[in-house]
Formats: sequence, structure tokens, C-alpha cells
Amino acid sequence: MPAIRSIAPPRAGIWPWLALAALILVLDQITKTLILGAYKLGDATYVTGFFNIVRAHNTGAAFSFLADAAGWQRWFFTAIGVAAAVFIVWMLRSHAGQKLFSFSLACILGGAIGNVVDRMMHGYVVDFLDFHLGGRHFPAFNLADSAITLGAICLILDELLRMRARR
Repeated sequence: MPAIRSIAPPRAGIWPWLALAALILVLDQITKTLILGAYKLGDATYVTGFFNIVRAHNTGAAFSFLADAAGWQRWFFTAIGVAAAVFIVWMLRSHAGQKLFSFSLACILGGAIGNVVDRMMHGYVVDFLDFHLGGRHFPAFNLADSAITLGAICLILDELLRMRARR
């Protein structure tokens, strides 16, 4: 008698998403280590008319929010990053088969951990990507921030696609 096979697709595991988050973390830390080794605080290299490589330190959150606080923000943002990482891993365990959703979470996870590592090791986040136009500079950021932003955009896209499929 032939074996009965399930026609349901195999359940995707969490490991590919954790591997993606780990890759983002490693790339983020490599780039920050290169910047720390090659640049002094405030140094910049002109790349194009709208982009420079710089070395900047951010003791706050996005757009230097709370950067001028008395130092407590280091531990506050570290705790938020760790709590977010735990929550994201829990969500990945529950939704690993949802590709766009899980991709989004993995990007956010890798970026969040990358910035937590900076806060723990240095007391600040190393930023180095400086985009500018007409003398106005967008706040410097890093690969972790880019991954978090990409993850957030993909989360919005995932929800829009989910809403469209319900109609």
C-alpha cells in the first residue's frame, strides 16, 4: 500500500529568517568597524554631489531623538531594542510561512540588534551614510537603519496586499 502524503505545503521554519537577520547584523557590524577604523569622529569623504561617507555618533534614537539626554537613553533604547528582538522572534515563530511579513521582521530584527550591539559596545550608534541636497543634510544613518526602514516599508506593503486580498 503506498504511503499517504500530505498535499499541504511544508511549513516554513524560522531559521531562514534568523539567518537573514544574522547576515544583516554581520554586514552592519563589518561596515561600522571599517568606519571606526578608518575615520575619526566628524571625518567625511566626498562620494557624489549628494552623498558622503562620514563618521557620526548618535546617542539618541532616529533623527538623534533624545541624543542630548543625560545618558539614561542608552539603556532605554537598548531595552527597547532587546524587547523588540524578543517580540520579533516570537512573531517569526508564529508566521514563518508568510514570506513578505517574515522578510520584513527579519530586516527589522537584524537592524535592531545591530544598533543594540553599538549601544552596548560604544554607548552610541555609529552612523556613516550622509545624503544631502542643496546644502541640507538628511541625518546620517547606517545599514542597520536601512534594514529597519526596508522592513517597515515591507510591513506596510504586506498589510496593503493583505487588505487587497480580503476584498
